[in-house]
Amino acid sequence: MLWGGFNGSLELRTEGGATRLRGRFPYGAATVLATTPTRKREVFAARAFAARIEAGEDIHLLAGHDFEKPLASRSAGSLDLTDTDDALVFEARIEGSTSWAQDFLAAHAAGLIRGLSPGFRVAQGDGAELVKRDGEGLIRVIHRAELFELSAVTRPAYPMAQVEARSWETHQDRQPYRGAVHHLNRWRV
Repeated sequence: MLWGGFNGSLELRTEGGATRLRGRFPYGAATVLATTPTRKREVFAARAFAARIEAGEDIHLLAGHDFEKPLASRSAGSLDLTDTDDALVFEARIEGSTSWAQDFLAAHAAGLIRGLSPGFRVAQGDGAELVKRDGEGLIRVIHRAELFELSAVTRPAYPMAQVEARSWETHQDRQPYRGAVHHLNRWRV
């Protein structure tokens, strides 16, 4: 699985004990993944994640791409996803009863976690991705990807992704090792 990040927006608010996290992963914004020996950029086309979302597949919101630290999921009824031509938008209801959820909420409140990063696999088949050379180096356009999770992270691969906290009360990337030449890792450093 690959991970990418993007500085869309991530908003946290508390409403009568329930903590809600809203986020947005905009499509069409490129990020630089590597600069040497060739500059490599990546961009997601509109509705790149649509297949699994429209099929109603289970997708998780995680702390730091760690499936041992789930914050919300579709199957639990605590994660809602809306896919538009402009962005993937989500809203999660986070229960603070687990230690990692409490840690996430505290780190977010301290301004330490502000990034949003999707965990995905490029779909199989022609047209799922296009790699081309332009005046700035290579650019990979992802047209179809299988989204498995979204994560709140400290350093997203897409530097424009940010998390913003808002209270309604009165007050990257880790990349798992998959082998030296695994095709899913060809762009990740």
